[in-house]
Amino acid sequence: MRRWLIATALGLLVGLTGIALSLSPLGAPLEQSVGLNWLFAVRGPAQPPQNVAIVAIDSRTGDQLDLPAQPRDWPRTVHGRLVDALVERGAAVIVFDVHFGRAKDADADRTFVDAVRRAGNVVLVELLTGKRQPITDTAGRDVGLVWAEELVPPFAELAASAAGLATFPLPKEGAAVYQFWSFKESANQAPTMPAVALQLYARDTARSLTGRARKLSPSDAENLPDPDMAFNDARELRRLMRGLRMIYRQADASFPADGSPPLTSQSTLEQSVAAMYAGDAHPYLNFYGPPHTIATVPYQSVIRGTDPNLAADAMDFRGKVVFVGYSDYYDPGQPDRFYTVYTRNDGVDLSGVEIAATAFANLATQRTLAPLGPWTAMLLVFSFGLLLGSLIYLLNAYIGVTLALLIAAAYMAVAQTLFNAHAIVVPVATPLLVLTPLALIVGLLGQYLLERRRGQRISEAIHNYLPDEVVRGLSENRLNPNQLNRVVYGTCLATDMAGFSSIAERMQPGELADFLNDYFETLATPLKRHGVHITEFRADAIMCAWTADSASAEPRRKALLAALDAGKAMDDFRQRHTNFGAQLRIGLEAGQVYVGHAGGGGRYVYSIVGDSANTASRVEGLNKHVGTQVLATGSVIEGFENLLTRYLGDFQFANKSESTPVYEVLCKLEHASEDQHRLCAAFANALDTYMAGEWEHAAFAFEQIIAESGEDGPSRFFAARCRRFMSDATPPENPRVIRMDMK
Repeated sequence: MRRWLIATALGLLVGLTGIALSLSPLGAPLEQSVGLNWLFAVRGPAQPPQNVAIVAIDSRTGDQLDLPAQPRDWPRTVHGRLVDALVERGAAVIVFDVHFGRAKDADADRTFVDAVRRAGNVVLVELLTGKRQPITDTAGRDVGLVWAEELVPPFAELAASAAGLATFPLPKEGAAVYQFWSFKESANQAPTMPAVALQLYARDTARSLTGRARKLSPSDAENLPDPDMAFNDARELRRLMRGLRMIYRQADASFPADGSPPLTSQSTLEQSVAAMYAGDAHPYLNFYGPPHTIATVPYQSVIRGTDPNLAADAMDFRGKVVFVGYSDYYDPGQPDRFYTVYTRNDGVDLSGVEIAATAFANLATQRTLAPLGPWTAMLLVFSFGLLLGSLIYLLNAYIGVTLALLIAAAYMAVAQTLFNAHAIVVPVATPLLVLTPLALIVGLLGQYLLERRRGQRISEAIHNYLPDEVVRGLSENRLNPNQLNRVVYGTCLATDMAGFSSIAERMQPGELADFLNDYFETLATPLKRHGVHITEFRADAIMCAWTADSASAEPRRKALLAALDAGKAMDDFRQRHTNFGAQLRIGLEAGQVYVGHAGGGGRYVYSIVGDSANTASRVEGLNKHVGTQVLATGSVIEGFENLLTRYLGDFQFANKSESTPVYEVLCKLEHASEDQHRLCAAFANALDTYMAGEWEHAAFAFEQIIAESGEDGPSRFFAARCRRFMSDATPPENPRVIRMDMK
């Protein structure tokens, strides 16, 4: 259950990160500049509708028509000739994305005006200018600023001859264009060039749409101009379109999600016009492809009536809406260009006239892009993140990562299918490029921390039985378990509690266990502080070792210091347990030992085995006979001049063939008192006398030490031996070797 809760929490974290990114200023630009570009790139160019074409003014037009290089310097008779040629070739609507702001040569202008009037289907572009203007109160004081926009039409005679007037500003996101306006809200809902072109193209639908508007809002529809009259006056057409926009937009609740009226009797074209009036005024462009994907004919080819580089039917404009404007397939520096998802690698952008033609085609086919609503998109992003973040944590890493990548691939496939087939745009950059890596990182990090915690718990458990370096080696996979068993150089320290049997006899088992655990913890603390490698608990005894690959002074130094500190720690222990006279005995020996598994029947302990360990135990037991606390062999203390020690003799333990020099370790030399120094000196003299076989003199010397010091275990031990040898007719052959018959 806990893992499910953590998985849910991680999934929520990933999902909420997606929502936060979607709501942040980075969310929309990320989806547009990365996600939308990705969808277009994978889809590739799409076939544009056949009812739209472009007549392109390019860098070669002036030269090939014997005209100036700049179109602004051309006589407008050439535009009149173009209009006549397009009408002759059957163009349904002609849209000029070229602004004719001022009158020039009267005769040339009149030729153009007459051609536009005769055609009756020409839409001319208006400029849209905007600037901040001050707001003044009744006293003439400036109280603020307002953004004001103004439509600048062509010169008066030309504007009066046009069937439609419209602007075509393009909103930019950074440097790129993704959307267009069908109606410019800030310009009093003025219909833009693609919208006017569509209404002129579908002029037969105007009466039906007006009739429907009168049913939707009779009061508002009273001010609508007569549709038939509207197509004879560009300004009346604009008023009609503004009115229809207001009525249909207010009544959009009665339309389906795509904005089309529910009347099944309507034609597809009428539904498209109705959807334009009822839909978003700021739709996304559904680009068809790179420059000149929409059928494009050079301006000069239409004027000359022929072009060997074009197909035979390339200039068949029957039933088509023809957009005229600047569009150069070869010149990256062409005027009126815009960066889009299909900007070519050589820097050639889509021209404004191509974007206008694209917008018209999108409106006519109801194929503008349809991004998910903000709440739907955020819910989708959140659900994606929740699913991936939870699964990657819950499942095995290999399965979780594989499944997450499959889910991401399936999501991309569905998103691409919706885009290709239905122009529906779902978020892809945020889920795939942000949430998927984040889910992988969070999920795998969570798994890593979980496994690490498990490993720590296992290590902590193993740590109670194995040395630290062995535990680290096993947990980090650096150590082969077969290498745990080895022979090393080590200093063994054996301890025992004096009087444990009588103590155990007076305690209940549970109380005794607590007592022993406190005892072991008391001793283990100084042992661990001095870096003990192996610790083995045996009943009331401890066997531990400091190891090295070869003979070294460092393990011996650490063991000696640990022994002294253990003696001090026992003082605190006895203060906590005043009712029990627990005494500590310690023995140390150095040499080769085996460390590793020992046992059978499937149950093992990590143990210290070898003669050095056995000798350390015998030395520890010697404390009981000589009345000391810490004893060490000569091989342990060799070379340590900073300790106060006294030589007790060479002891031959029971069942041992060789004798071992044994020393009492009293303290660090710097901590030794004058009394301890005098004791050691007097004892050394007495021991020399003993080893010379002068039992009476030696006994006197040892008894003199006892009398002066109050109590000294080694002196009492040797005084007793002297008295025994004085009464025994057969003294030892070698007084320098003390044979111990008992362990």
